[in-house]
Amino acid sequence: MDQDNWNRSQSGRLKQDFGPKVNFKKRKVRPAGFCGLPAISQSLVLRMCRVPVLAGFQPVEQCNLDYNPQRGSAIDPHLDDSWLWGERLVTLNLLSDTTLTMSLDEGLDDFKQGEEVRVAVRLPRRSLVVVFGEARHKWKHAIHRQDIHARRVCTTFRELSIEFLPGGKQEKVGAQLLNIALSFQGTPI
Repeated sequence: MDQDNWNRSQSGRLKQDFGPKVNFKKRKVRPAGFCGLPAISQSLVLRMCRVPVLAGFQPVEQCNLDYNPQRGSAIDPHLDDSWLWGERLVTLNLLSDTTLTMSLDEGLDDFKQGEEVRVAVRLPRRSLVVVFGEARHKWKHAIHRQDIHARRVCTTFRELSIEFLPGGKQEKVGAQLLNIALSFQGTPI
């Protein structure tokens, strides 16, 4: 990864993006400039697909992030877009341990708890986390500054939403994006 250029991102992070150009506000996606996921990821993607929860997983975007305590790196609580990105978000945590904080703004009805709920998920170095279901659509996820103790590099893979799959409104665009992504000839955009 370090052989490719890192671009400055938000909140002290550095980023390498292998994916299509997207305007989420206008709901537009363009394959221009996207030449696929990086070749180094091909064997990893094939290995991930052998895990039962990732059966049929076809990533169309790979985002590498570099967190460093000296830069005050973090990512605020958020939900990933669901117009373009599908059900599963897959993150491989590299180099150092950290904590993923999951939060639910409205609390837990089953426990009659109306205030925000937070759950700390320990991510050891070289661990893989798959976020799907309620964890994907209701629980926000974050990496807080105080949880970055050494350089952390992670890579997140995203699949397409139903709208871009066969039978979806934008299936032709989805097929084009998948063909490009799975050629594994990518360079960061």
